[in-house]
Amino acid sequence: MTLHGSWQRTAKGAGLLRPDGTIAATIFAEMSALAASTGAINLGQGFPDEDGPEEVLAEARRAITDGVNQYPPGRGILDLREAIAEHQHRFYGITANPDTEVLVTAGATEALASAILALTEPGDEVLTFEPFYDAYGGLIGLADARHTTVQLRWPDFQPDHDELRRAVTDRTRIILVNNPHNPTGAVLSRGTLELIVELAHEHDAIIVTDEVYEHLTFGVSHIPVASLPGAWDRTITISSAGKTFNTTGWKIGWAVGPAALITAITTVKQFLTYVNGAPFQPAIATGLRLSDPWFAAVASDLEHKRDVLASGLRSAGFTLSIPSGSYFIVADATELGFEDASEFCRRLPDLAGVVAVPLSAFVAEEHLSEYATLVRFAFCKKVDVLERAAAQLARLGR
Repeated sequence: MTLHGSWQRTAKGAGLLRPDGTIAATIFAEMSALAASTGAINLGQGFPDEDGPEEVLAEARRAITDGVNQYPPGRGILDLREAIAEHQHRFYGITANPDTEVLVTAGATEALASAILALTEPGDEVLTFEPFYDAYGGLIGLADARHTTVQLRWPDFQPDHDELRRAVTDRTRIILVNNPHNPTGAVLSRGTLELIVELAHEHDAIIVTDEVYEHLTFGVSHIPVASLPGAWDRTITISSAGKTFNTTGWKIGWAVGPAALITAITTVKQFLTYVNGAPFQPAIATGLRLSDPWFAAVASDLEHKRDVLASGLRSAGFTLSIPSGSYFIVADATELGFEDASEFCRRLPDLAGVVAVPLSAFVAEEHLSEYATLVRFAFCKKVDVLERAAAQLARLGR
């Protein structure tokens, strides 16, 4: 039997379609399995190993006990939509109507899927920065759109503005902006974000932003594209609770933007998950209303974790690109004598008892050589775990 359908486009877009038509495991699955089989510390996949704030967890437990266990409203419970709108205004001065301009989704991934499927036709171009989160390639393939990229290069991972201008054309339907950026940890400059708005107007493109690491920045402020002059009317802002509140398994995300765009996205979203996470929605509303010092402490604690891991990586002999945001730090394995980061990552559990992922997993095949020696480590782990990983990695340099 021959299997037809969009699954092959999806797999190909995510870099998982082998030449013989079979599907490869994601690099995250491969490396997590390697960590499990070897007992190595898993710094490959970006999930925390600590629970979120007790106020948020307690509200979820209360909601379950109180019977908040059935379908919530299609756009999300009103209290969460109001909390999201309050959050956007409190931190960024963005005013959004919780009734018409806010949509609760099954994590940021469903919001991204709904936006790409809703706002593109087959053959439309969707522009991302490269390296890119693998879901982008898969979702663009699923939509039968064309994936175009602008490269972010070692060591600062900031786009060249001339290249960005050339990449956005009248065929560009969506400019997808991941900021702070996964996998590099870069935070895009205001000048770059303003240029994106300018180009979106010039070519009548829609801006879709993935801002899930918005509260996890170090020494710089997060600037939502939608807060810039001229941006709101053509921008969908996507974020989620998982990274900020250490609740990645709850899958509570949201999209904020003009009513017409939110309605278009809702039209698709309602036939994906329909609704999700009823008892978690009031809990995340509680989280979004936590104090300013709480949000500041989250970033400060993560910055300390970054520095703990960076110290071990330097001692091992890596050259580093120090991130300004996210969970991730990128290291160059060249000085350790490795020209192939994939091979290095497969050997790293034996060499140091640690698992990481090659940055090449996030780039198109034609650009692999430019990222061949680069490795991504996640530092969203307990401090004692990172201290142990740092000590083990430091042995590489002896």
